[in-house]
This record gives sequence, structure tokens and C-alpha cells, in this order.
Amino acid sequence: MSISALLGALRGASRPNLSASIVSAKKATFSHVLRIEGYTQVRNMVPNGKGVRSSTFAVGAHDWRIKCYPNGSAGHDGYISLFLEHASNAKTIDAMVQFQLSILDSTGSSMPSSSTEPITEHSFSSTNPLSLGWSDFMKHEDLDEERHLKDDCLTLLCDATVTRLHTDAEEYIEVAAALEPAPVAPTSFDLPVDVKIEAGGETFHAHRWVLEARSPVFEKELSLASMATGTAELRVDDMDAEMFRTLLQFIYTDSPPPLEAAPTAEKLLVAADRYGVEKLKLICEKALCKHIDISTLAATLELAERHRCTVLTAACMQFLYTSSNLKAFVAADGINQLKGRFPSTLLKLLGKN
Repeated sequence: MSISALLGALRGASRPNLSASIVSAKKATFSHVLRIEGYTQVRNMVPNGKGVRSSTFAVGAHDWRIKCYPNGSAGHDGYISLFLEHASNAKTIDAMVQFQLSILDSTGSSMPSSSTEPITEHSFSSTNPLSLGWSDFMKHEDLDEERHLKDDCLTLLCDATVTRLHTDAEEYIEVAAALEPAPVAPTSFDLPVDVKIEAGGETFHAHRWVLEARSPVFEKELSLASMATGTAELRVDDMDAEMFRTLLQFIYTDSPPPLEAAPTAEKLLVAADRYGVEKLKLICEKALCKHIDISTLAATLELAERHRCTVLTAACMQFLYTSSNLKAFVAADGINQLKGRFPSTLLKLLGKN
């Protein structure tokens, strides 16, 4: 019997207010590329024992970073050292990670001499931050300028699989309260900017590799942009300068602004969805969940449907599952609004009551 069928049977047995959850082991796999442009300059700037980090990337509901020591970690001068860092601040249950780090050639192929055996599953938790890798990943003398350092760029690949316990809630959505902003990653931002962006009447300057790593939309636009002057130029229409500045700040720092005001969260959600910044989009969804009431429900549902916001849609439905809220929504002619604009939502709602 499915969980939905079981809940239906129990609800029919005088248990109208009922919720359930399913705990299962979930695997998530993801790959992340860190490209270090102007590698020679970066290596000259970063001494032994110091490293540069990628932006954070999410695997299995956890945040991760690649850390590269161009001149080796402490005590390993003459090598490139590579590590995978667990960068989540959230208090999460234990999980397991398996990963591999590689240097890629100019065609995107993993170099046999630089590939390492995958690290087998290793447990970690939020109270025991993880940093695993290889101090002696590759000797400087083994780096080939044509294969490894084409155009003075070093390209690293991380393939990671995270296994964790996962709970699926049935008829219950828990919205996180305050989200701690992630720390600013001390990436090598001293490298010259090579992107100019016009937005809302203002000009912004950025690093191409940061935009490409954080936004698939920017990555596509930059692949088509002219580089005649050595600087790619982009134009952002239908977005004011302040909102674009906020989006750019998150792309660089992973730190969201205060989102107490619903209009700010709505605008930023639209911007995040437009440029494929999924982590920021989810943060905005969770912020908007706090503003759901009878007067905002229809507009919030429309926003969630238009931008494919599963968390926000589920929170709206959870709000309506409460009988008092549903009665108030019906009294405010809400059913007719759903019938005309969200027929699938209405059918789902009727099926739950």
C-alpha cells in the first residue's frame, strides 16, 4: 500500500489531522569545474601553505568547495595540492561522500597522469567538518604547458556522490526560519576583471570565470559575447541596478541580503530564476513562505507556478489544508480564482479534502 493510500485509509478512520514521513537513503551526484585563469600569476601570488577556493556547489543538500594550493599545502612545496571541503553551516545528520579530483586538458578530458583513485565513502557531519584530498596531487615539473596549462589556464574537475538519510514529508512542509549566510570564499579576485555588464543604467565589472561557474545563463551568454577588446560586454534588460547588484553580490559571496520584505524577495526570486542561480531562488522561496496569507495566496501561487517554485507551491497548499484557512479562502472567492487560473491546484486541493 502506498503512503498516500495508507493516509487515506487512516483519515477515513476518524483521523482527519494526519501527517506522515518517509525516511530513506538518497544518493546525489554532481560535478563541478574550477578553472584558474592566469595560473602563472596566481601561483606567484599564493605562497606555499595558502590556497584558493572555488565557489560553493551543492551535492546532497550540502555545500562543498574545491580548494587548490598552487604551491602545495604546508610542507609539500613543489606540488599542487587539491582538497574537497565540506562548506555547509546547516546542522545536518551524518552522511557519506565519495569523490574524485582531476586535472582536465584543453578538450575536457581527464589527464591519466593527474587523475587519482576516488576516495571511498567517508562519513562526515556538521559538527565534524570535512576536508579530504591529496597534498602531493602533482609535481610542478609534471605539469605540461600544452596539455595541462593551455592558455595559462588550469582546469580542475570534482565528481562527487553524497549518500544521506532523507525524509519526505506527506502533507507537511517545514519552512526553515533564518538561513545563515555562507562565508565569503577567499577566491583569487585580484585577477583582472574581464566582463562589463550594463544593468539599470549602471555599469558593473566582474570575472568571467566566476559568472560561468555560478550561472548557466551567464555561461551561455558569455560564450556568445564578443571579446574584441579583451572584455566581454553584456546588457541586462528589465532589471534595476540595485537588484542586479544584489544578484551579483550573491554570485560572488553566497551571502543573501535581508529578505524580510516580500517585494524584495519576489524581485530577487525572479532575477535568480532568470539566471539559473538555484540556491538563491530557494532562499527567496523560503522567505516568501513566511508571507503567505489569504490576501497574498493567489498572487504567491501565480509567482510559484510561473517560476516553477516547488517549495513555495507546496507551502501554499499546506496553508490551504488547514480547514480555517480554506474556509476563509472560499469566503474570499478564492475557489473561483483557482478554477480560472490554477485548475490543477484546485483538483489537488479537492483531492486532499
